[in-house]
Amino acid sequence: MSPSRFVPPSEVPGLATRRIAADILDGVLHKRRMLDDQLDGAAAHPALRTLSDRDRALMRRLVATVLRRLGTLRHVLSQLLDKGLPSDAPRAQSALMIGAAQILWMDVPDHAAVDLSVRLVQADRRAARYAGLVNAVLRRCAREARPLIAEVESQSLDVPAWLMTRWIAHYGEDTARAMARALSHEPPLDLTVKGDAAAWASRLHGELLPTGTVRTLLQGPITLLPGFTEGQWWVQDAGAALPAKLFGDVKGRTIADLCAAPGGKTAQLAHAGALVTAVDRSPARVARLRDNLSRLSLTADAVVADAVEWQGGPFDGVLVDAPCTATGTLRRHPDVAWLKQEADIAALVGLQRRLLQKAVTLLKPGGTLVYCTCSLEPEEGEQAIAALLAGESGMSRSPVEPSEVGGRAELLTALGEIRTLPCHLPHADPRLAGIDGFYAARLVKSPASQEMT
Repeated sequence: MSPSRFVPPSEVPGLATRRIAADILDGVLHKRRMLDDQLDGAAAHPALRTLSDRDRALMRRLVATVLRRLGTLRHVLSQLLDKGLPSDAPRAQSALMIGAAQILWMDVPDHAAVDLSVRLVQADRRAARYAGLVNAVLRRCAREARPLIAEVESQSLDVPAWLMTRWIAHYGEDTARAMARALSHEPPLDLTVKGDAAAWASRLHGELLPTGTVRTLLQGPITLLPGFTEGQWWVQDAGAALPAKLFGDVKGRTIADLCAAPGGKTAQLAHAGALVTAVDRSPARVARLRDNLSRLSLTADAVVADAVEWQGGPFDGVLVDAPCTATGTLRRHPDVAWLKQEADIAALVGLQRRLLQKAVTLLKPGGTLVYCTCSLEPEEGEQAIAALLAGESGMSRSPVEPSEVGGRAELLTALGEIRTLPCHLPHADPRLAGIDGFYAARLVKSPASQEMT
């Protein structure tokens, strides 16, 4: 590629999108900042507001694709670079990964991916001297990378080694590898609709899952899709939509939703007629929950409080959607794979157990407790419930039946707990397959149970 005639960045279509993508990618990989924090809220990248909705969606997809295939990208680039990724110029690293991701997995012409990556480094003082290298490596990537990917496809490089080791130990190697393959695909858009799910599936050019979720491949700004403004649906992964259903008929019943924001499960319960108290410690997240409920024309009592310390109830039901490592959500939040560490599990387990113990005290005798996490780690799921039951003689497990999860018995454990895996819900079209990894258990408090005084 011959050196490009200099054009001011504002005149180069797509360059601003890639520059912001590179900034956000650097934020994740070098500053350990969560992706969602850089996309929304007070800490969001300030230049996002300059992008059109279409370019913002492209920017998000660029970053997510790099993070979703980061291990493979690093391997491929290491094979194409004599001396490895430039360590003294983060922008050169991000430009190479963004360019390679477009060439290998996105519908972007190779020449455009190369040209924009070269311009990206040319505009950075520390990285400018690597413009020729970026040009040469990405051209080689277009010609030579696919066989390099095939060589390591079975190694699951896009899941950190510590996490893959855990999954193999707990789920077996075949299942763990299937989970890793499922996580490599961009996820579809899952929606929980207020009513007539089949009609909405048709209108949104999607399909109705056995569990009741509408799944579609439509892309672009969510706010422009039919039904959004009217509050007819909300975005919610099929796995995340299961726990709230475990309360059964909630009409007129009091339910506490602990750690409730951004409110998908609160919305499910309120729409079903429950009297919901939604508790979350973050004022900003509670504000978002209230906004979401307002759009949906649903009501709940939203409370800013630390759920462990909060005094309320007693309630007919308590939902504990506990903070966790979120390793089940890597399809939708690929930054989690590279920001979490195995040591994080122990600290979160302590919080999860305190939340469970608090939930027991908030329940009426005979009340129902539903506990869930979007984690694939047994300490945050099966072991947490086993520990609670061992210490709380007044609580017992209420097994979930296959009919409560769309007849899909594979989503349940032998004890009647929900355990969805990313490789569940296979489909002939891999873009329509999969589900977030979730754990959920339903417990009942003994009708004769009395709180200690």
